[in-house]
Amino acid sequence: MTTTREPYRATTGKLNMAEVLALFTATGRQPLKFTAYDGSTAGSEDAELGLDLRSPRGATYLATAPGELGIARAYISGELQAYGVHPGDPYELLKTLADRVNFKRPSAREMATVVRSIGVEHFVPIPPPPQETPPRWRRVADGLLHSKTRDAEAIHHHYDVSNTFYEWLLGPSMTYTCAVYPDVDATLEEAQENKYRLIFDKLALQPGDRLLDVGCGWGGMVRYAASRGVRVIGATLSAEQAKWAQQAVADDGLADLAEVRFSDYRDVGETEFDAVSSIGLTEHIGVRNYPAYFGFLKSKLRVGGLLLNHCITRHDNEQHSFAGGFTDRYVFPDGELTGSGRIISEVQEAGFEVLHTENFRHHYAMTLRDWCHNLVEHWDSAVDEVGLPIAKVWGLYMAGSRVAFEQNNLQLHHVLAANVERRGADSLPLRPWWQP
Repeated sequence: MTTTREPYRATTGKLNMAEVLALFTATGRQPLKFTAYDGSTAGSEDAELGLDLRSPRGATYLATAPGELGIARAYISGELQAYGVHPGDPYELLKTLADRVNFKRPSAREMATVVRSIGVEHFVPIPPPPQETPPRWRRVADGLLHSKTRDAEAIHHHYDVSNTFYEWLLGPSMTYTCAVYPDVDATLEEAQENKYRLIFDKLALQPGDRLLDVGCGWGGMVRYAASRGVRVIGATLSAEQAKWAQQAVADDGLADLAEVRFSDYRDVGETEFDAVSSIGLTEHIGVRNYPAYFGFLKSKLRVGGLLLNHCITRHDNEQHSFAGGFTDRYVFPDGELTGSGRIISEVQEAGFEVLHTENFRHHYAMTLRDWCHNLVEHWDSAVDEVGLPIAKVWGLYMAGSRVAFEQNNLQLHHVLAANVERRGADSLPLRPWWQP
């Protein structure tokens, strides 16, 4: 028999620690159980999913940063643990919380009750876990927002974790962008290969053409195109990515066609490329910098050349900063997103003709599912390689992102555009020339 308690009592009384946990993480009657270090319980006692507050330190994290950041701090530090899910894939718990989670600061009346219940000492801030980056206003030592210096530091934080760790997480393709599944039963590797095939075809690349791949990661698109006779330059700000990709290019015997540079994309001096691919870089650019970004990419193309921009988008066209939240502090420092409409507008304003756009939202949810599966499968090795807190950050981030894509909070768009002649002349086919 299930016993369900209210997540918190009337605000005229005091709360036990489990009820405080429920107040900071959920609202209403929950199919979850909440337990705490003082022996208290709340929620549904026989629920398979739930949260356990392990220490007063965890309560301080929740109280001093109400919402996702405080929950993340407590979870990553081990002061908050999850019931019923693997730390490499806490998807089921996050999915259950998604419709019910209270990421906004509790009301003044509720906070007053919390203070009476747990004591004012829990509202004195304590140092966050060492994996957390400083808030944006304190990152000025790394340069102005989206300067070359600061962008390099942000990319270093996210991508220079460990190539060995990423090999376990991403699989043989070493591709950390949304795959495109040809069918629901396709493997991750088949879907990543299909993604590169689709981008290659959309860009109408032919042997002997020249491709610039900005933010090339571990060189997946570089090697795919070079293996088909295209001359490619790839640029990445991650030293570890560049090292891995350069070796992969050499191992594949593609050094005559492919070059991977450890550099800012803005330092690529060559021009007159037949095509430019931007696969997962726009998220790092900053929305206010889109005019300069797309203008730079246009300057790299010959007249008639094509651009394929592949990036995470939002369901609306507002500018969304991650500032202050879990993603900004632990995963993507300085990341910003907006909707596909804003991106299309900026691409047009830069002088491109937009030819085609496509949403791969469901494909990214499936990609994240498969990455989490890889992380669970290699969990012990991953923890040995990067440490438990970093491994937990990745499990939390990927599972949470999967929920966001499934619930249409996040999307993934391709925008295909042409650097057409001023009077609009081109030799493009009348209809799409690629297979879906």
